[in-house]
Amino acid sequence: MIRTWLSHKGEAPIQSDEQQIGPWLEQEAGTIWIDIDLSSFSHAKAEQLLKRFTCHPLAIIDTFRPRHPPKIELFDEQIFMLYRGIQHCIGDLKFEHMQLAMFVGKNYLITLHDGQSQGIESLLQQPFHKYLQHPLSLASRIMHSASTLYLNQLLEFEDQLSELEEQLSSHGDDQLLSTITRYKTDILRLNRIFSYHLSLSKKLLHLEQEQSVNNIAIDQPVLQDLHERFERLHSLSSMYYDICGDLVDGYLSISSHKLNNTMRVLTLITAIFVPLSFLAGIYGMNFEVIPELHHPHGYFILLGTMLLIAVSLIAIFKWKRWF
Repeated sequence: MIRTWLSHKGEAPIQSDEQQIGPWLEQEAGTIWIDIDLSSFSHAKAEQLLKRFTCHPLAIIDTFRPRHPPKIELFDEQIFMLYRGIQHCIGDLKFEHMQLAMFVGKNYLITLHDGQSQGIESLLQQPFHKYLQHPLSLASRIMHSASTLYLNQLLEFEDQLSELEEQLSSHGDDQLLSTITRYKTDILRLNRIFSYHLSLSKKLLHLEQEQSVNNIAIDQPVLQDLHERFERLHSLSSMYYDICGDLVDGYLSISSHKLNNTMRVLTLITAIFVPLSFLAGIYGMNFEVIPELHHPHGYFILLGTMLLIAVSLIAIFKWKRWF
């Protein structure tokens, strides 16, 4: 499926389909946004359309290559960007990601994605028409709109993280530890994506220095706003990742401390009973040559000796503050 929006300065934009592309290519009057959903449109036709706009062959290859990392490339009078968009927001820091390819020219923007893009659909619900005259600004607003979905999920997770921290300190268990570890893994994946996006926005900020794309109108405040959003997402995900790591390390440290205390008590009990077991073992052999066996008070003497040893060891351990 192809959707198009044609905008002439001072006039309301006209929404149509692929029938609008041919006449525009003949005259190139106004600015056009072409949105292609590859799930319902032939890849071969999409490739031919990109060639009609003189898109670089390597950029076309990257467009149809699955799971390509986000990036930006500058060609003669054209900017190519790959963005990791959102097809579906599952919740709980889980997203169904999609690859969003964007070709930005002087008076056109082409977006390609396999499935519905939440970023584009969200932008269409807003007054986006003012950006149609500036394709690069429109592309930036699409990415900004998608990043809002990421940001909302991260901010919701912040409250959840506080609850997890309280639960872990009050009655932590292995199941809670497993939950935090899973969140840590999810945040790491998001942080990797945000790192790519941050690199992309940094390069956009310095487009004015690039001579190859000086024909494309650059709205620096819009690009700065996008960069700040990506920077915030990256810093938040890094912070939450560190917090999750600290929670896991703290729980393991407390568990290890409790285990050490238990082992210390067991070791002290063993240390007390070893000499007692030794004495019991000797006098339990019942050899006739053991003189104490025939002593009238031998039993009480042995018990007294064992009690004295036990009390002495306990006193020594107390003095050394071992328990």
